[in-house]
Amino acid sequence: MQPIERADAAHFAKLQGLIFDLDDTFLDHGELKAATYQALSDLYERDLWLVVATGRPAGWGDVLARMWPVDAVVTENGAIAHVKRDGRLHCLDELSPGERTQRRSALEQIGADLEREFPDLTRTNDARARISDITYDVGEYQSVPHEIVKSAVERARELGARTTVSSVHLHISLDAHDKATGCLHILWSQFGIDTTTARMSFGFIGDSGNDAAGFAAFPASIAVSNLSGRPTVTPKFVTRGARGAGFVEAARRILATRSS
Repeated sequence: MQPIERADAAHFAKLQGLIFDLDDTFLDHGELKAATYQALSDLYERDLWLVVATGRPAGWGDVLARMWPVDAVVTENGAIAHVKRDGRLHCLDELSPGERTQRRSALEQIGADLEREFPDLTRTNDARARISDITYDVGEYQSVPHEIVKSAVERARELGARTTVSSVHLHISLDAHDKATGCLHILWSQFGIDTTTARMSFGFIGDSGNDAAGFAAFPASIAVSNLSGRPTVTPKFVTRGARGAGFVEAARRILATRSS
């Protein structure tokens, strides 16, 4: 990974937008700092498309899309999105209500089986705001040993679920999207930005395992310095600062290259 301050200006000068993770990338241990929010506002005022890509629940997406200077919030690792368009907020789920109910029932059965086998797994306190996945707290308010998380991931996959592990949560789902495919789908279907253009003209910034798809899909990929896990494709750039300070650093670098 190349320090972002040494990056050639050409990597960022033509960016049309930025996709960014929340936990431990934009937020500092769940807290939003004033400087980080100001950096987001600065990017928005310079007419960049801004898309949140998070494992957090759809309920968060509804609130953040209404209140923050962003164009879309893609939640639950790509499955559900909230988009501001034509003066209204739209909640987007590729499944019909009936299909979602059936899939949720099947997922709940997998979750019940998993919880019987791994009593250390506790559902996150935002579970009621979720639509497409079940999440377990493995590092936010309690610490679950890596060996248990690894075994739970293997068992969940045997039961037919897809899994994603972030810096704080273990997710299980029966949906196919990840952060990259979810964001690319929204950019095309809602804003008319085709996949090739989006990949080459959007940056992606994250910090953990559930950001791996974003690091792989977007050449202008950035990790904050607290990057955890071993993504399949290493991010191209890394900030000196951690978490929100790293986001601010990346935003300033992007804006500086656009100014020049």
